[in-house]
Amino acid sequence: MTDSGTGRHRTRGLLRRLRTLGRAGRAGRAGRTGRRRIIAIIIGCAVLLTVLAGPLGGFHDLRCGVFATDGCRPAVTPVLEPPRLRPLSALHIATQGRYVALGDSYSAGEGAYQVQADLAPDNRCRRTSQAYFHAIVNTFRFRKGSAFWACSGATTNDVLSGGGGGQPPQVSRVTADTSLVTLSIGGNDVGFAHVLAGCVVRFPWSEGCRQQGPQIDARMQKLRVALRDVLSKITTTAPLARVIVVGYPRIFSETSGQGFDNIGVGDQHWLNLRAKELNDLIREVARAADQRIVAAHGAGSVEYVDALYAFAGHEIGTKHPFVNGLEVNLSALSAEARSFHPNRDGYRRLARLVSHQITAGPRRTILQFR
Repeated sequence: MTDSGTGRHRTRGLLRRLRTLGRAGRAGRAGRTGRRRIIAIIIGCAVLLTVLAGPLGGFHDLRCGVFATDGCRPAVTPVLEPPRLRPLSALHIATQGRYVALGDSYSAGEGAYQVQADLAPDNRCRRTSQAYFHAIVNTFRFRKGSAFWACSGATTNDVLSGGGGGQPPQVSRVTADTSLVTLSIGGNDVGFAHVLAGCVVRFPWSEGCRQQGPQIDARMQKLRVALRDVLSKITTTAPLARVIVVGYPRIFSETSGQGFDNIGVGDQHWLNLRAKELNDLIREVARAADQRIVAAHGAGSVEYVDALYAFAGHEIGTKHPFVNGLEVNLSALSAEARSFHPNRDGYRRLARLVSHQITAGPRRTILQFR
């Protein structure tokens, strides 16, 4: 009995523990079920918020990804545009650095002598007080100053390599902070002074006038290459600069010829034609140099100032000429240096043309911005 009762007691105890474990298991399963319900409720709320939120960034993308409704469109993320840069004005670009004047007698001011220093013996380049350089520096303020290095008689070789009398290369005066260069060059390369002497001062040994045509043609072909090299050197040294190339004025009238003893109207018209050909060449080379800058997305410019008709109505022989006529040094049997060069009024006219170009700029945007 005792053993049998003890067994039944143990059996009942075991059954009670099993029931207790069963109840605990059911409670655990109920707890897990409750947690699942909570998670399901949270997900449901998130989905509901996504649907109600509309196109608001990530919620919008989630809604469209889950439900793929027809009204879904890509969410637009606002893009902050960088500040817009404005191009600098042509005048600002020209005056933000240093101005350097290069070139030959038409830039130096030969022919317009007003003060004693203009004819001083040590003034070998004949830089005069009436050169348009002075009008430019009096009209505009250049932040880093200005320099006057044009020289009478200069050729493209003088600009690149230096001239007689120990003159250094004119391009050596151009630096990286140069913002404006003015330049007239080419007349001496084609020998216009010599040509004019052949047309006007006719001595037994002179070459005559129109017979010099083939020589002029050959010199112009060489000038095309040399001028390209000059402009390339300047723009490479001063890549931010505006380079203004000034052409030459026609000095004889097309409507009425001056009655020189040794030159007729026909020869004067022929000389005007050759002057136009020279200007056309210079314009073409300058334009090609500027196009190379544009193609390379450079920040400078090369600009041409057409001065061919600058003296129209004021040529040699008119009542109010802007250019000196022939003056002969009889002792040396040669023309004076001032011959066929602008006078004071002529240089004032050139100054107005250059000043206008400085303000107006080229017919394109220069790639410098503020």
